[in-house]
Parts: sequence; C-alpha cells; structure tokens
Amino acid sequence: MHSNWRSFIRSSDEKPSLSWDLLKRVLAYSRAYRAHLLGMLLLIFADSGLSLLSPLIIRNLIDSVIPAGDLRGLVRLALALLAVPVVQGAAAVFRRRLNALVGEGVIHDLRAALYAKLQSMSLRFFTHTKTGEMVSRLNNDVIGAQNAVSSTIVSIITNLVQSAVVFSMMLTIEWRLTLASVAIMPLFIYAARVLGRRLRDTARSQMNANARMNAIMNETLNIGGALLIKLFGRQASESNRFSKRAAQVRDLGVQRAFYGSIFFVIIGLLSAVGSALIYGFGGYQVIQGRITIGTIVAFGSYLGILYSALQNLSNAPVEFSTSVVSFERVFEVLDLPVEIDEKPGALTLEDVRGEIVFEDVTFRYEDDRPGGLSDVRRYGQVQEGEGILSGSHEQDADQPRETAESQARSVALEDINFTIAAGQLTALVGPSGAGKTTLTYLIPRLYAPQEGRILLDGHDLRDISLQSLTAQIGMVTQETFLFHDTIATNVRFASPDASQEQIEDAARAANIHDFIAGLPEGYNTIVGERGYRLSGGEKQRIALARVILRDPRILILDEATSSLDSESERLIQEALERILAGRTSIVIAHRLSTILKADQILVLDRGRIAERGTHQELLARGGIYTSLYTTQFQSV
Repeated sequence: MHSNWRSFIRSSDEKPSLSWDLLKRVLAYSRAYRAHLLGMLLLIFADSGLSLLSPLIIRNLIDSVIPAGDLRGLVRLALALLAVPVVQGAAAVFRRRLNALVGEGVIHDLRAALYAKLQSMSLRFFTHTKTGEMVSRLNNDVIGAQNAVSSTIVSIITNLVQSAVVFSMMLTIEWRLTLASVAIMPLFIYAARVLGRRLRDTARSQMNANARMNAIMNETLNIGGALLIKLFGRQASESNRFSKRAAQVRDLGVQRAFYGSIFFVIIGLLSAVGSALIYGFGGYQVIQGRITIGTIVAFGSYLGILYSALQNLSNAPVEFSTSVVSFERVFEVLDLPVEIDEKPGALTLEDVRGEIVFEDVTFRYEDDRPGGLSDVRRYGQVQEGEGILSGSHEQDADQPRETAESQARSVALEDINFTIAAGQLTALVGPSGAGKTTLTYLIPRLYAPQEGRILLDGHDLRDISLQSLTAQIGMVTQETFLFHDTIATNVRFASPDASQEQIEDAARAANIHDFIAGLPEGYNTIVGERGYRLSGGEKQRIALARVILRDPRILILDEATSSLDSESERLIQEALERILAGRTSIVIAHRLSTILKADQILVLDRGRIAERGTHQELLARGGIYTSLYTTQFQSV
C-alpha cells in the first residue's frame, strides 16, 4: 500500500483526452507481444486465485484443525501455507520476465522508430528543436509509453481481477462483514486525493529546483563554462549560487518527507478504522454465534488485499491517462512530415562528373511555420526561456536592442543562377549573413529550395537518391565537430570499413599524420568532448582527413582559417591544394590565395548574387567585391 503515493507524484497537470483511435494505436504496439500478454493474463488469474487460499487455510486451522487436535491436518495445512507463497513467487518471477520482455520490447521498438524518424528530418527541424526535448522524447516519453503497456495496463487488470475475486469470496463467506469493510473506502479515496495532491505539488517543486541545480552543474562544469568562470574569477560566487540552489532542493526534500509521513499515518489510521469495524462487528457476530473466529481472521486478510487493490484502482485513470500522454508525444514525432524525402525509384548516381547548376533558386527558412516539436511542460527540466544562472526568463528592459542595418531578411536566397563546370573551383564571398553557408547547404539537400531547382550532371537533386548524393559530396564546416572518441574513429566516420593504412594516408594528405604519430596513444588518442583536447588547426586538419578518406567528387569548404595561427594555416592551405585538385569545389573563402585560384567568384549580398567573375574582373568593376577586398582580404 505504501507504494501508491508515488503515482500521485507522477501525475500530470495536463488533462489528456483519450480517444478510441489513440487507444487502438497504443494497443497496436503490444500486438507483437500477444503471446507474452496472454501468458501474463493467465498468471494474473492464477495469482488472484492463489491469494484466496491462505485466508481459507488459516480459517480452517483456527476453526477446525487446532480445536480438534488434528496433528496430521495441522502439518498438512502448515505445508499448504508454505506452498502457496512458493507457487505465487514462482508465478511472479515468470510474470515479471514476461512483463520485462513486453516492456523492453516496446521501448526498443519505439526508440528505434523515433531515432530513425529523427535521422530522416531536415536540418531545419534540428535548428528549431531543443536537443533536450528530442532526448526527452527518446527517454522519458518512451519509458512513459512503455509503462502504459507493461505496467499501467497490467496493474489495472491485476487489481480489477483481484478486487472482483476477493470481493466475491468475501460476499460468499459473510455479506454483512463485506458491506462493513467497503464502507470505509470513500475515506481512503478522499485522503489519497487531498494528501496526494499536496505531496505531488511538493515533489514537483523539488524536481524543478533539482533541475535548476543540475542546470548550473551542466553549464559550469563543462570545459567552456569552467574556463569562463576561471578567467573571470567567479569560482566563489558560482559556488555560493550553487549552494543556494542545493539548499532549495534540501528544504523541499524535508517538506516532501514530512507530507509523506503524514500521508502514511492517515492511511494507516483509516486501515485501522476498517479493521476495527471488521473485528468489532465480526466479534459481535461471533458472540452471537453467527460466524466463527476463523472467519474474522480470514476477513482481516482479505480486507488488506481488497483495500490495496481498490486504492490502486482509484488512481488508475490518472496513471493511464498520464502514460498515454507519453504516447501522444511519441506519435507527434512519428507523424512529423519529412520535408526532404526521396522519390520512389530515385536515381542512384555512379560516375559523377561534378557539374552543378542552380536555376532560379529561392529559399526561405519559413520560421513562421512550426519546424520542431511542441513545447512540453516537463517537471524536473529547465524550461526554454528560463535563465540558467539568474533564473530569470524575462528580457532586461535596459538591454540594448540591435538597430543597425544588417543582412536580416525574410528570404535567405533569391533568384540564384550559376553554373559550376566539372572540376572547377568556385569561391563564395560576401558579408556575414549574406547567404553563403545556406547556399552550400542546398547542395547536399540539408535544405530544399521552395522555388527553382539544382542540377548535378543534369539531374535534378530531387530525383537522386539521398544516399548516392551524399556519397559524392564532402563538406568541412566552419565549426569542426569531433565525437568524444579516438582520432581513428573520428576519421573513419567517413568510411567505416576503411583500413588503418587508408586512415593514415588520409591524415598524411591533410598534414596531420606526423602530429598524430607523435601522440603517446597515436591514433587511439581520445580527442575529448567536441575535440577540446586539440587546437583549432588540429581539429580542422582531422576534419579534412575525414573528408579525404571519403574521396568525394564534390567538395564544399568553409575555409575558416582566419582564426588559426600561421603554422596551422600554412599546413591547412597545403592540404587544401592537394584536396581541391581535380574536384568540383565550392569554397566560402576567407583567404586571398583561395580567391586568386578560383575559376569564378560569386559575390553574395542580402541573399542575391550581386557580382560574379574572376578576381581581376571584379576588381575592375569597383563594386561590392572591391570593397570586401579592401577591408577583408587585402591585409591578409
């Protein structure tokens, strides 16, 4: 009975609506486990039947065997009292195994389906969705959905069967005692609701306080946060801030324990009232010679079973509805439309020359359309808009707002037309925010244009299979991402079947092999979270090695060497010369040397191609490029 209060803490403030369509979809996930569920149902009936035996055996001992001095019967019934829990325990083990097979199976099926769905989403989805929300769908909501199938439904069936069986048996034995025993149930339900609500609210406050405390840890104990705190000498103040958050968790924990103890005391008193009624009224019936002492003892045992089952059932609708909410959140992901899909029978590219053509391409981010997942109030997680350090979610009224003219606009790219011949190097230049990176993201179909089309060797990208398209494209972004794993694993990510020799050849081509070989662990060196153990130049050369190992026909580079030291920059430039040779290349240029080698330069401004031509042709025009050259490139 003591476990029942936990369900009130888990209850949600949301008011879920159960529809038959939703229920059918929920039950569909258990269809693959029908045999297991049938076995569980049979074991539930068996356990309910066995739970009736012990009180009957005790009644027989008290009323017949012991008064008659029947030693043989005493031994037989004592062994029966031992056998009943042994058989119940064995049945419980098998039922738990079947339950685990169903529950873990549902978790696996849902997680696999969710992860595959998320992998099929466009980049726009990930820019609109918090990582924590996706993780919550894969963890919290999947587990909540699993509970609906393997725990909540099973618990409801178990308690229904047990209540019906026990109540029927009690009516059969003595109907007056049965009515007296259930007279106390409304008080049980009322106490559970009132105290459960108070306990639930306190628990939620503690979970929210704990979330804010954990958020401070996550923000300040990672490498970036720890570095910033040390640089500004804020160790003491941040320790004090954390201590205050931890104190809130402590105080609410004490309050929660206090309410929990009151809850148990009152429930215990109500149980005592029920028992007093049974033994008082039952004792009177014994004195009057209407029932036996053994009957009262049996009723006491049945009473505990009945109270527990009915109290569980009183909260079953809340538990089930809350579990189904998790299914709704899972289905929201599974039902998301795929923006960038693959046509049936899509073309598989094989011999690619690398000619790229943009024809009247227009692209907008469409931020007015929902692009991510709906916001969900999750207790125990910091919500969007809440400050991690300050705890504030309101913008400072004195905060200065950006008023200067910028590249901000509603259309990211508009009326883009150009051709890159196979093997040519095209440089993209322009102010920050002009649309250079967005343009490169359209080529591997990370985004899809709303108007116009993009051709590769004369084929519309929408007609090409995504797998064969990405196999022909290598891309190094400005922000180099490395997994928290070995250098070899990070390079091999481009080609999982690559040999160690191939990895080393790629590293040599990227001018990083000698550095790696000089490390104590060599290629087995762990790079740390996001590659923090390496310098910017080292990370970028490892990223280049990864692309070289892929050996793509088309190369897209955000050169991003402006913030590197001169030696790293020289090594990367030497590597780039080898990589770019003979490939169709699109480079967002940060260096004059790259621009001078380009077969054509596209100058972007506010999402349009403002100028195009070679370096000398553009300088002669004296337009935007000349201004960019004077301010950005001439001094490089």
